[in-house]
Amino acid sequence: MSETDPSEPVPVTVYTREDCSLCVAAREAIEDVAADLDVAIDLRMVDVDGDPELADEYGERVPYVLVDGHPAFKYEVDERELRLKLLAAA
Repeated sequence: MSETDPSEPVPVTVYTREDCSLCVAAREAIEDVAADLDVAIDLRMVDVDGDPELADEYGERVPYVLVDGHPAFKYEVDERELRLKLLAAA
């Protein structure tokens, strides 16, 4: 199937770590934009400190956001860009 089923939520993964204020801001932006667009998302917050491989890969580069399996943002979420990515994936 080449197109995403419109009834399926858009998968959004945020690589994060404890006490990360940018990660909290990213999550809030993602939730706000998705609600504003009325686009269903499947938001997964992944703590990189719980997995040595993820900690090595992402380390201090959090939040790192994937939208529909594709790298989308690092450090900060651009809400305008996120709108476009969610609409394209929905």
